[in-house]
Amino acid sequence: MPRTEAAVDLSAIRGNVALMKGATPAELMAVVKADGYGHGLVESARAAIAGGATWLGTAIVDEAVALRAAGVDVPILSWLWTPGETETVRRALLADVDLSASSLWQLDAVLAAARETGRTARVHLKIDTGLSRNGSYVTDWPDLVAAAAKAEAAGEATVVGVWSHFAYADEPGHPTIGKQIDAFRDALDVAKRAGVEPQLRHLANSAATLTLPEAHFDLVRPGIAVYGLSPIAGNDFGLVPAMTLRAAAASVKRVRAGEGVSYGHEYTTNRETTLVLVPLGYADGVPRHAGNTGPVFVNGTRFTIAGRVCMDQVVVDVGDLAVAPGDSVVLFGSGANGEPTAQDWADAVGTIHYEIVTRIGPRVQRTYTA
Repeated sequence: MPRTEAAVDLSAIRGNVALMKGATPAELMAVVKADGYGHGLVESARAAIAGGATWLGTAIVDEAVALRAAGVDVPILSWLWTPGETETVRRALLADVDLSASSLWQLDAVLAAARETGRTARVHLKIDTGLSRNGSYVTDWPDLVAAAAKAEAAGEATVVGVWSHFAYADEPGHPTIGKQIDAFRDALDVAKRAGVEPQLRHLANSAATLTLPEAHFDLVRPGIAVYGLSPIAGNDFGLVPAMTLRAAAASVKRVRAGEGVSYGHEYTTNRETTLVLVPLGYADGVPRHAGNTGPVFVNGTRFTIAGRVCMDQVVVDVGDLAVAPGDSVVLFGSGANGEPTAQDWADAVGTIHYEIVTRIGPRVQRTYTA
């Protein structure tokens, strides 16, 4: 096996998308931002399309353009860009990438690029329904949709979508959920009165795709669920995690009781034991604060990292277990064979599984099974 490996099961991605698509009449946008949540941008996109995705979503335009360069031709929406990215906006239009606009300055920038390139811009207007992140504030919304209607009438733009994003969909029953759906419907009414009737209305993230059919509208936008990680605690919905992070044991040695292990000797052996060196560290995305807490799986048995996480490596005390250099050490996987999961890691270090998978760095080789 490679020294370090993030092994991605593309059949899991296909199956996860098919599972969600089979439960809704809406179109499905697979969100492949952040290099496919660490799983690989192009590979994840192709697997999602094979599973039934008809749209793709990326936060930044560069990833959308990279998908186009790889031959991916389904509609793509990108939504995070700044005033200094005028050339990026032009590249998006030339690559037939849809852009989100949350403000008049963004819409103006898109329309300027449309005039320069001779393209009709495809835009999705975003309304802030309560997340207070990106999106037009409710008092600014009438001006934005009026300007968009004017641009559409002039042939400079097509309003493909109106959209928003949930704050609490991962907590079913939270009172903000209904309020955001109502606010979204109100925004659609305002847009309609201004003459904007989008092809697509979209609000549902992974959690809403799995639990809120009333929020599906015309398109759902699952992200983390595409990769088999559930956004709802305690319910996996039949999703299958796609990534396994593992490495070949780089060193195995027998040591005496009382030996300090790794920097600062925050772990000390309490008996004669075997120490296994694993060539994954915080430069590869292993959380540094996982020292003495991060779970690992060695030859069928679970252990915990011994001592601090170093830049390039960690140590595992495996007691009397038989281990040889080159044996596989799994940090997380699907859990089907008893190995820790990304959720186990998130629980161990006090974060979310989104962060665990997306932080795996480029030094870790991605491998793919169909």
